[in-house]
Amino acid sequence: MAVDSSTDHVTTTNWPSPFGVRTRLVAASALMLFTELALIRWTGSNVVHLSYFSNFVLLGSFLGIGIGVLRSGRAKRLPYYSPIMLGLLVLVIAWKPVTVNRGSSSSVIYFTSLNTTGPPVWVILPIIFIAAAVVLAGPAELVGRCFAELPRLTAYRFDLIGSLAGIVTFTGLSFLGAPPIWWGLIVTIMFGLLMIPRTAASGRRAVAMGLSAAMVLAPLLVMLGVLFHESTKADNSWSPYYKVQTKQYTWEGVPLLTITVNGVPHQQAIPADARLQWEPQYGLPYERANVGKTPKNVLIIGAGSGSDVAIALKKGATHVDAVEIDPRIRDLGKALHPDRPYQDPRVTSHIDDGRAYLSRTDKKYDLILLALPDSLTLVNGASSLRLESYLFTKQAFESARDHLNPGGAFAMYNYYRETWLIDRLASTAQQAFGHKPCVDKIGDGLQQAVVTVGLTEQDQTCAAEWPGPAAITPPPATDNRPFLYLFTDRIPSLYLVTLGLILVAGLVGVGIAGGGSSYRRMRPYADLFLLGAGFMLLETKSITGFALLFGTTWVVNAIVFAGVLVAVLAAVEVTRRFRTPPVKVMFAVLFGGLALSWVFPDSWLLSMPVGLRVIVAVLIAFTPIFAANVIFAKRFTDTADGTASFGANLLGAMLGGCLEYAALIIGFHGLLIIAALLYAGAFLLTPKARSLAR
Repeated sequence: MAVDSSTDHVTTTNWPSPFGVRTRLVAASALMLFTELALIRWTGSNVVHLSYFSNFVLLGSFLGIGIGVLRSGRAKRLPYYSPIMLGLLVLVIAWKPVTVNRGSSSSVIYFTSLNTTGPPVWVILPIIFIAAAVVLAGPAELVGRCFAELPRLTAYRFDLIGSLAGIVTFTGLSFLGAPPIWWGLIVTIMFGLLMIPRTAASGRRAVAMGLSAAMVLAPLLVMLGVLFHESTKADNSWSPYYKVQTKQYTWEGVPLLTITVNGVPHQQAIPADARLQWEPQYGLPYERANVGKTPKNVLIIGAGSGSDVAIALKKGATHVDAVEIDPRIRDLGKALHPDRPYQDPRVTSHIDDGRAYLSRTDKKYDLILLALPDSLTLVNGASSLRLESYLFTKQAFESARDHLNPGGAFAMYNYYRETWLIDRLASTAQQAFGHKPCVDKIGDGLQQAVVTVGLTEQDQTCAAEWPGPAAITPPPATDNRPFLYLFTDRIPSLYLVTLGLILVAGLVGVGIAGGGSSYRRMRPYADLFLLGAGFMLLETKSITGFALLFGTTWVVNAIVFAGVLVAVLAAVEVTRRFRTPPVKVMFAVLFGGLALSWVFPDSWLLSMPVGLRVIVAVLIAFTPIFAANVIFAKRFTDTADGTASFGANLLGAMLGGCLEYAALIIGFHGLLIIAALLYAGAFLLTPKARSLAR
């Protein structure tokens, strides 16, 4: 039987709380993860830059969590700085939101409006990063205090239980479409329960307790006021992905519905007749496809508020499968679109990821249409994966081809600023279908392009032959490297500078917060630092892999996050309760799991039935995660300084978050190589005596 022991003695902390240490630990861990998720969602909905740097808040959070754990052993008072900074951050962003952003880099394209309101990127992003670190350092400091009062694996176990509770709570609120006032209320209640004394006192002590309560509640009440104002606006609602704003009006006698998400104009619900009159290019797929025949069975991916569905019905479709990833946008279209397309009995709507829908259906279509599926946001936990990334790969186009009836066609349209991007999509269609597509470009500068390709060359009628891609056109995006909007095969300088500044901020912050002793304390735990970095890459690979196999929906994302924590908790429980193999054996299992992930291609998994796909995917993804965390648990149990070793592991996760961007060069599959190198370094740095003995 493995022994759950620790050389830490129970310390007296300046924490006047009526709750036991285990309850405090679960509550602080839940508050930490819930606040992190809420910050990612809320800041991203008000600062459009974060739609393209979704892990920016995540990296700041990891820095703050690592610093908070390191501070926990020397802090003399509760972390009142955390709620104060949270209130200030919400107030600043509400005062100066950034509603639009235009990309200026030649290697990264932003599909948003043409100007910016609010602070420039070099001002607001550092503010958010530093503020996120300070906010998360508070709950982490409370977690670290509990670690000093419990045996190591017992503390880690309750930390994981609290983290799972935070994920489940936030996921439940997302499912209910709860506005941010509810997020703020939960954070306020948790801070109050953990940090406001509730013992009787008099005199100076009563004054001190009153000041403590004021430092916690005053800034959080300011935050609640801001969130209440935002949550009760009549035109605001919340989907699992966006803050959605709507505006209804009439133009030239035509009723219109404008939908804005995260401060960026996103969609217009327009009657089909008006749309085709004002922008006839929306009818081009029906003219180019099927040599003039009317497509009867149509699949629309990115159906949104229903305008494309209404056009398909207008063009004579007898059945339309309308796939939309965002339930709120679909529901707004169902209730408010002038044509009421979703009420038509010929329409079946699906809330799903388009690629995942194709992988699960056996239906064949006369026309498959990608209707402006630009999500304007990234998948949480993946540095560069957008919600629509897997729709525009060569493999995705091949999947669409395989779902066409004889004589069928595949088409897409969107607005683009760069000709090379239009050529890249057309080239992808050419490679997937074996012949040139029809390419129609409308407008100058910001062009709308319509790319239509028949199942065979005889199944399309082009106005003119597409000349083919220019020499500078990048090759098609792939499932391994699904970065359609990245022009070069290098990490853009914008990312490199940002990541460099993040790492410098981390080095300085750890040194300042730790009082000069942090690096000395963490030096013996370099292996745990590398284990943290490797784990972050495994988590990213799991998120991106499951997004490909089952969809980039928020449900899949939440299940993967929770699944990772369950795998970690299982590793801890096994280590606590049973005699596990020596560390060197577990490293062999870990490297075997990485090798299995490397040799098992995603195409095999996608070809499996869904049930079998789930089983095999879970086995492949979570075997190395389980093994890595058995290694961590065994090593963590024997460390002399629990907070320093745990802090080193958390700061290593921050490094892993930065290394995720290497996927822009080597693809997500290549992250397995980096993870293997990090784990090899951890193996070499693991104290040999302990490794051989356990």
